Amino acid sequence: MHSPTAVNDVLKYISLKKIIIPILLGLSVVGYMLYTKIDAHTFSNISWTNISTIAIAVAIVMLALRDFAYIIRLRILSKKRLSWEQCFEVVFCWEFASAVAPGAIGGGFAFAIFAIHKEKITLGKSVAIVLLTSFFDGLFFILGAPVLYAIFTKHQLFYNVTNSAQIMSNSQALHSAFWSIYGLVVFYKIVVGYALFVDASAVKKGLQKLFSIPFLQRWQAKAATTGDELIVASKELKQESAMYYIGGFAATVLSWTARFTIVNCVIAAFSTAEDVHHLLLFARQIVVGILMMGTPTPGGAGLAELSFGNFYGEFINNAGLTVALALLWRMLSYYPYLIMGAIVVPRWVRRVFAQ
Repeated sequence: MHSPTAVNDVLKYISLKKIIIPILLGLSVVGYMLYTKIDAHTFSNISWTNISTIAIAVAIVMLALRDFAYIIRLRILSKKRLSWEQCFEVVFCWEFASAVAPGAIGGGFAFAIFAIHKEKITLGKSVAIVLLTSFFDGLFFILGAPVLYAIFTKHQLFYNVTNSAQIMSNSQALHSAFWSIYGLVVFYKIVVGYALFVDASAVKKGLQKLFSIPFLQRWQAKAATTGDELIVASKELKQESAMYYIGGFAATVLSWTARFTIVNCVIAAFSTAEDVHHLLLFARQIVVGILMMGTPTPGGAGLAELSFGNFYGEFINNAGLTVALALLWRMLSYYPYLIMGAIVVPRWVRRVFAQ
């Protein structure tokens, strides 16, 4: 039996402050955009049609499919040691932790290890599962970006249809930021992949040398811990079959595909554009996904809402409606995890700490 103090320490992770901050950041940005871009005629030509109903229904299905794919992935990677109910609770605890933590610092990485370990999975296996899911997520984007460039041009991916000097300048900056973050992700995943599947001890030694540099020494202990975690995870993962990895990565692709399809559905429901290029729309979400990896705000709050108009606005042709759809998109793809987390996490904490 764990002490009430231990339970309270975990519950601090879902404090009201952690929930309110990302909501306020996002709504503040949306509120500003609504104030500056909406006029009396914004919604005059918009009506709810049968297509709107179908598209929003599909968006909700995609939201459910995204999480179901994550649950399947956790079942596969835990080798069914976790029940469906346990996987459901861990996934929503994990999603909540990711929603309240900046992507630039790994989102809910540490909390995910803790949550899986509390389900009586060994610490080594818990670390292996979380590292592998992170590796799979990164691999989806690493493989996706070259495919995008094989299909679309730089102009199509980064530039709006308006060719003003300001737009061109901003788009070039986004293009540079995209490849900078992409390069960092590739480097990081190569290091992690080498550690997990080739030689974790060599990576640990490399981390120790790197963090022995004077201005990095404050993180030396953490680097050593990371090296130890990689060694333990590597031993766990080297025992697995090819189907273990194929199943886990397939579930990852399904989840990200469902997640990105939500934007397509939202725009299809209310778009005023005559022709929406849905494949290009999907491609730009991979671009945004990579850019969001470098965001300092919880769940990308604020920046996600801003990016909606910059990357998807040309498919809507109505500045005021673009802002409204950005809010609808976040209501379907982000805010549910704050709400579900506030419900599921306390229930999960009471269950695992009562064992």
